[in-house]
Amino acid sequence: MSGIDDFRKETRAWLEANCPASMRGAMPDGELVWGGREVEFKSEDQRLWFERMRDKGWFCPDWPTEYGGGGLSPEEHAVLEAEMRRLKCRPPQINLGIWMLGPVILEFGSEEQKRALLTPMARGEMRWCQGFSEPNAGSDLASLKTTARDAGDHFIVDGTKIWTSYGDKSDWMYALVRTDATVQKQKGISLIALDMRSPGVSVAPIDLISGKSSFCQVFFDGVSVPKGQLIGPLNGGWTLAKSLLQHERKAMSKFGEFSLPTHFDLLELLPEYVPAGSRSPADIALRARATACAMDEHAYSLTVQRMGEEARAGMDVSGLMAIMKLVHTEQERDKFEILLDALGHRALGWEGDEFSAGELALTRAWLMSFTQTIAGGASEIQLNVIAKRVLGLPEGK
Repeated sequence: MSGIDDFRKETRAWLEANCPASMRGAMPDGELVWGGREVEFKSEDQRLWFERMRDKGWFCPDWPTEYGGGGLSPEEHAVLEAEMRRLKCRPPQINLGIWMLGPVILEFGSEEQKRALLTPMARGEMRWCQGFSEPNAGSDLASLKTTARDAGDHFIVDGTKIWTSYGDKSDWMYALVRTDATVQKQKGISLIALDMRSPGVSVAPIDLISGKSSFCQVFFDGVSVPKGQLIGPLNGGWTLAKSLLQHERKAMSKFGEFSLPTHFDLLELLPEYVPAGSRSPADIALRARATACAMDEHAYSLTVQRMGEEARAGMDVSGLMAIMKLVHTEQERDKFEILLDALGHRALGWEGDEFSAGELALTRAWLMSFTQTIAGGASEIQLNVIAKRVLGLPEGK
């Protein structure tokens, strides 16, 4: 038996023994476990699964062991992911730092930064948010105005960030700041890490129409950031940001892979509202739409697996990441349109005992599905990115 076969057998046995039965299957709404200074668990099984995977180093399976990772080879990492999919293991934690910032620090960070930031990240002890967008710098991110002024051994940060997911619950932020206003806008940007408990940081939640929001606006008023928290070269943040955004698109693909951000199974829910034996033209058409959508979702899942295999083989999948982000978020929105059509008037509920908890959650999830086509790069922007950078189409005149 080959070494990888041995690893598969050992991994399968370990997961069978250590992943509680309740931690397998789709993730119910509100039961995400976020790593951070103050981790919250809804059940003892959540805590056990979190601690076991943490102690195994499998929050970051392919990171070096000296930074808290599992030290797995690309082939072993692929086996672990396949075995977790086979058992339908839930992710033991959600950590944007691991998915997005961590790979950038591994590539561009100093040794001191790797040990100071990656190790607690890999143990689920540090929750991160992203400080990129600003009120007047969304699609045109390079127009950002938040400044980091040189003050000797530290920077003084002033400005604001918006649409900061979970900014009110995060321990740290990785942020793009302007460090030189005299050069081309892309060339005067730096990437920094800052402690959200720093004096001068204030956070204001943003309400959404769904009644549930993770978004915040963050304000910086004379915030002191040590220069040791500058990641990569001064004024070299734009290159790092492009790399990080590629990892963000990959991370958003993970949401689909792990039945996130929604746990609504289209083909499972449909028969509750559209009888399988109904021969009415409307019901037949609705079932056909649902089947086509489910087929698209399955094709997407298979492509995610292929993308992972190609990335582990050293292939450039940055263009595919942009495509996958676009496809998945549009698929999610289409899925909820079909579900709302199936529910009919049952989809009009907002609160009250006359609607089930599942129906109320679905209506809110439908509204949230629109935000996913904006988060991580609006669909319209993604189409431009794909046209220019993937397909190489000429600029319009």
